[in-house]
Amino acid sequence: MDLHLRQKSVLVTGATKGIGAATARAFAAEGARVALLGRDAAAGAALAAELPGSVFLQADLTREADCEQAVARTVAAFGALDVLVNNAGVNDSVPLTASPADFLGSLQRNLLHVFSLTHHARPHLVAARGNVVNVTSKVAWTGQGGTSGYAAAKGAINALTREWAIALGKDGVRVNCVVPAECESDQYDRWFNSQPDPAAARARVERLVPLGRRLTKAEELADSIVWLASARASHVTGQFLFVDGGYTHLDRALTSEHQW
Repeated sequence: MDLHLRQKSVLVTGATKGIGAATARAFAAEGARVALLGRDAAAGAALAAELPGSVFLQADLTREADCEQAVARTVAAFGALDVLVNNAGVNDSVPLTASPADFLGSLQRNLLHVFSLTHHARPHLVAARGNVVNVTSKVAWTGQGGTSGYAAAKGAINALTREWAIALGKDGVRVNCVVPAECESDQYDRWFNSQPDPAAARARVERLVPLGRRLTKAEELADSIVWLASARASHVTGQFLFVDGGYTHLDRALTSEHQW
């Protein structure tokens, strides 16, 4: 199936690893030109060398100037901006017992750059009749405990997905959201490895996922992001696509191992 993404210009945040890197590879496989936005210069340069037509843009998204420059540099490199993928974020475990200053810091890391990048990208997306794909988390629906900042940020991005779908719809710009749950990631690997028995910790989490009793692969999330960004999803906007093996919405009391 041709997704009609050849020569489209795509900016992916958090692009040097995990879901972001898988997304960059998936867009490149469709012939898109990808701006890889991230902090890790070595990983970014290696991925840019792997993907023909891509560029790496080193940036600290907690800095407003870096957000503005990232959009400008993408347009300078490719002449347009067709797709913005707001993927960057970190579950930084800022709980209710943290200080208000720590909470604001979590919002800075997980939310404000999403607004800033989309704000600066807006005129280019309107010109291209392009689209935005946000990446949030099941935490905004289910809660997790001990991560008030991240949950608040992801919940806000969910709200902005609908708000921007309305605000930009009159200009032909679509805005959608992909929602992971328990997925393969560097963050999860670090947590598993911090446990007394990493293999047992991973197995406990995998058993919670109804479909297949496994973590979602980064490539599965990337494929969903790319589809939403493509012309094959041309009448889809303001939507949330849960790519999570049924984790968020299926009752795990009814999808336990003895029944599935």
